[in-house]
Amino acid sequence: MAIPFNRLAPLYEQHRNEYDEAALRVLASGWYVLGKELEAFEQTFASFIGTSYCVGLNSGLDALTLGLRAMGIGPGDEVIVQANTYIATVLAISENGATPVFVEPDSFYGIDPARIEEAITRRTKAIMAVHLYGQPCDMESLTALSQKHGIPLIEDCAQSHGASFRGCITGSFGSLGCFSFFPTKNLGAFGDAGAIVTDDKVLAEKLRMLRNYGSRKKYYNEVCGVNSRLDELQAALLQVRLKHLEEILQERTTIAEYYMNHITNDAIILPKTRPQARHVWHLFVIETESRDTLQHYLEQEGIQTQIHYPVPPHLSQAYAHLGFPEGSYPLTERIAKRTLSLPLYNGMTEGEMDQVCRTVDAFRV
Repeated sequence: MAIPFNRLAPLYEQHRNEYDEAALRVLASGWYVLGKELEAFEQTFASFIGTSYCVGLNSGLDALTLGLRAMGIGPGDEVIVQANTYIATVLAISENGATPVFVEPDSFYGIDPARIEEAITRRTKAIMAVHLYGQPCDMESLTALSQKHGIPLIEDCAQSHGASFRGCITGSFGSLGCFSFFPTKNLGAFGDAGAIVTDDKVLAEKLRMLRNYGSRKKYYNEVCGVNSRLDELQAALLQVRLKHLEEILQERTTIAEYYMNHITNDAIILPKTRPQARHVWHLFVIETESRDTLQHYLEQEGIQTQIHYPVPPHLSQAYAHLGFPEGSYPLTERIAKRTLSLPLYNGMTEGEMDQVCRTVDAFRV
């Protein structure tokens, strides 16, 4: 049987009545932007993360972009970021006119704290940690570095909804936690959506202005803002999904553990979990020297996979002007050539999991 990389419909079907009820409630309300549904979700999500404030936005990229803007980061400033992240993290930096300063990852794919100090300059205005694939970065070391140098820490939590380090949920460590609720995320909406969480009241107020044309009061614009508002329909649907997030994460963990226990091919390097961290398995990423051959083989066998991500930002055409030749960040480039994401979705059957494992184990270089 053919196995897709992802399926989204089962999560809707599992709680269809609740989603339908929430959607119809919004439609019947006659109020679709900046209303009670958004307020309710913001309060619930802030409480879930363990922060004082949540500001709903149009997307995860907007969360990163407006988060930096609210902190006053702009031209002439530098932001330290891991080189192996998805390009959206870097786009948010350059969109504000700042310069990304890349740092290699550690063995868990998070930014390597041991490499950060050598990247700090007088222009460094933030350190951005990306909890890639659903696994937290080393937040103890990053928090200590942030405090030591007086440099704000920003978390890109686009892939880490519900992940935790030493019992604290990602998004609660830094000055800002930036989330995407794109449909494929563990806490996915039914369209584009995002949010920022923070304990800083001033930052929260700035963000609410920025998302709404720069105004607190309609037609009275205090700053140059944008239109980036999490709408009432998505907020109501996210409220339903958040209620079921723990069961979603438990199921994904069960699938990941099945893979870990049943894939035995010596040519495959399985993912590992950082000590004292909760991995929420947004992606199940393996490594192999024969990645492209393996992907083609699996495709021929009816198993769809994806590469996260084949081109590191520093080698992309978009950032060619930064002048980084191949070999500038060898660990990141090695990851880009070796990693492959296997199918992992809620509603996956044991037969599908078994087929993936048996097919991967049958692979020979």
